[in-house]
Amino acid sequence: FVDPQGQANNWIKNLERGNGLKVVKLNDGNLLRTLENCIRVGVPVLLENVGETLDPALDPILQKQVYKKAGRLLLKLGDT
Repeated sequence: FVDPQGQANNWIKNLERGNGLKVVKLNDGNLLRTLENCIRVGVPVLLENVGETLDPALDPILQKQVYKKAGRLLLKLGDT
C-alpha cells in the first residue's frame, strides 16, 4: 500500500506488536533469512520501503507456491 504519512504502517505495527512483528526493508542483507525464519514459525513480517519492482526471490511467497512433500507443506524461497 502507499502510505506517505505512515499511518497505516504504524497501525500495522501496533496491531501485530504482540505477535512478534518483524520489520525489514527490501535492501536488508538478511531479508530472505528473516522471511524464512518468520514463515517457519508463523511470525508476521512487514516489508518497508518497497519500490515498484520486487526481488524475484519473493515470487513464491506472493504467489503462494506451496507444495506437499512427505506430508509437509513446503515453499521454495530464493535460489535454494
